[in-house]
Amino acid sequence: MTSNLTILVVDDESAQREMLAGHLKDLGYKVHMASSAAEALAKLDRDTIDLVLTDHRMPGATGLDLLRDLKKRNPDTSVVVMTAYGTVDGAVAAIKGGADDYLQKPIDFDALELLIRRVRANRRLVSENRRLRQELKERTSLPGIVGESQALQDVLSVAGRVADSDASVLIRGESGTGKELVARMIHDASARAAGPFIAVNCAALNENLLESELFGHEKGAFTGADRQRKGRFEAADGGTIFLDEIGDVAAATQVKLLRVLQVRTIDRVGGHTPIPVDVRILAATNRDLEVAIRGGSFREDLYYRLNVVSIEIPPLRNRRQDIPALIDHFIRKFCGKRKKPLQVSREAMDRLTAHDFPGNIRELENIVQRACVLTRSDLITTEDLPLTLQPGTSEREVPTKPRTLKDHLERVERELILRTLDEHGGNQSKAAKALGISESNLRFRLAKLRNK
Repeated sequence: MTSNLTILVVDDESAQREMLAGHLKDLGYKVHMASSAAEALAKLDRDTIDLVLTDHRMPGATGLDLLRDLKKRNPDTSVVVMTAYGTVDGAVAAIKGGADDYLQKPIDFDALELLIRRVRANRRLVSENRRLRQELKERTSLPGIVGESQALQDVLSVAGRVADSDASVLIRGESGTGKELVARMIHDASARAAGPFIAVNCAALNENLLESELFGHEKGAFTGADRQRKGRFEAADGGTIFLDEIGDVAAATQVKLLRVLQVRTIDRVGGHTPIPVDVRILAATNRDLEVAIRGGSFREDLYYRLNVVSIEIPPLRNRRQDIPALIDHFIRKFCGKRKKPLQVSREAMDRLTAHDFPGNIRELENIVQRACVLTRSDLITTEDLPLTLQPGTSEREVPTKPRTLKDHLERVERELILRTLDEHGGNQSKAAKALGISESNLRFRLAKLRNK
């Protein structure tokens, strides 16, 4: 057994202190020791402690004194008071002082383990409630989870309800709708929030690389495997793994994923010893898996294991009322350092809200970032939008034949610069390097574009 819980044992009797600390270490806990209340407070100031097990009667400050001082400094730290002189009055005083529980010496180790589990469960509930409250406050500041449309609220409602369970969730939606953000929200609102969230893009790797990435490999498993490597499932132990583009996984890897879901163990490539993993699986796809099942490219049994709960994220064109809020969010993200906040002209906003956004939120984010780079004033106008959104054009009416060579070259330069900036997250230094020009040259060209 292993645990990320850190415990401080406080007892003036060294034999008792070391015996209890040794038992807790054997259980997998990280343990600190102190012989007095003063030493304990010093350690609490220096180290992060989750649980304090303190003797009641000690020379100088008592365990109740320590409890009182500790709660003033670290109210979130759990405390259990131990004593060989157990009385009802002492127990009541400890609980009233903020102790989580009270134990009588000699310590019953089985009772202690149950008590620690209960304390951990209570801490998890408190932490979860705090996260959920914070999430409700911050929901509108998350890209992709911004907006008040009913379609979005339905998604968030299902995500919130499923977060408490360990059920597998299949998140469906077009590319760019924010599937990973919904997966992160589920993880952050779950009891696993303190554990890792590991995201894997299954479409980005070929079959052999994906298998090694997911399950790890043993030394010598294949050419170039010069050392043992843990995979993403082991890295996600105690937390959540998010398998994006699950519909692109090869048949052989699907079999191994099915085994993980069934028996909760993995086998490293080249290994023969099953390794248990405690992982919640969230998956996402923009493919029609039912069609893939009928075509024989996706296993039906894996589908049902992954699709315990299904969440369908609507495309942006089906929640147009959220577009203004998303634009405002991205303006603050990309233009937050400006002296004056950027505004969007009515005509530009009308063009944006009427657009179908085949690339969904990712496309909108890209458009706003471009506008922040190009705008010549504190107002984003239609001139700062891509050609497909310019007045007098539609997505099928983009001019393809510039009138002159100069027009053509300017358009090519503009698109190349903006695309390169997009690829490097707006970083002008990296974009200039990729374009093979100096950063000052790039700034000059951007200024020139703004004046067009």
